[in-house]
Amino acid sequence: MNITFEGQSVLIAGAARGIGRGIVESFATRGASVFAGDRLADEMTGLEAHKTALDLRDKSQVQAWVAGSETIAGRPVDVLVYVAGGVLGQSAKPLEEVDEADWRAILDVNLTGAFLAAQAVAPGMKSRGKGRIVLIASGAGLRTSLTGIQAYASAKAGEIGLARQLGQELGPFGITVNAVAPGFQRTSPDYERQWNSYSPERQAGMIENTARRRAGTPQDIAHAVMFLASDYADFITGQVLSVTGSP
Repeated sequence: MNITFEGQSVLIAGAARGIGRGIVESFATRGASVFAGDRLADEMTGLEAHKTALDLRDKSQVQAWVAGSETIAGRPVDVLVYVAGGVLGQSAKPLEEVDEADWRAILDVNLTGAFLAAQAVAPGMKSRGKGRIVLIASGAGLRTSLTGIQAYASAKAGEIGLARQLGQELGPFGITVNAVAPGFQRTSPDYERQWNSYSPERQAGMIENTARRRAGTPQDIAHAVMFLASDYADFITGQVLSVTGSP
């Protein structure tokens, strides 16, 4: 199986760190013209991509980013991968103590941002009769979240639901929409802090309880994304692929 993206334009939303950065690098090495968007402009340094600093919760900024990429590439977007999200530095609190603004902030960057990005690329993909959208959800969207954060679990479940619904809606236009659900990875300061909050015994147990007996990497997620973005996955849509190293 030879997966290549020569001549294709690929947008990665949430490209600066961890999984997003790994996905940018993987697409770039396979010939794609990559457009990387993230609010962390300084951390996109060194990426082999057209880099744009933007707030993915802002519809006008997202629309402008997509339009700009189409102008530079001279074609509609071929692939959108939405990676942005996370817990925004928040920690678990009892339900009755959760501030509404904190709830909305996590939903906005994880779920609303994914909706806005998909909305922005859809017209161009429809015009050419083909497109691939991949949303990076989480195992937290399929079961409870290790973070204990209600908004995070809800947003990730929402991304999976969005992939299913858009897969149904956009399929007749040649567009597939799928989600990838990674397991826990130490890919940001928030998740590193979470990891360090565990005892050595719990850390060892998390690895031992993984069927593959190792931690996941951004490349593991990138490989799954590239498959779903390729022609080999043309008949797969509205699905969620767990990439956790376990059944």
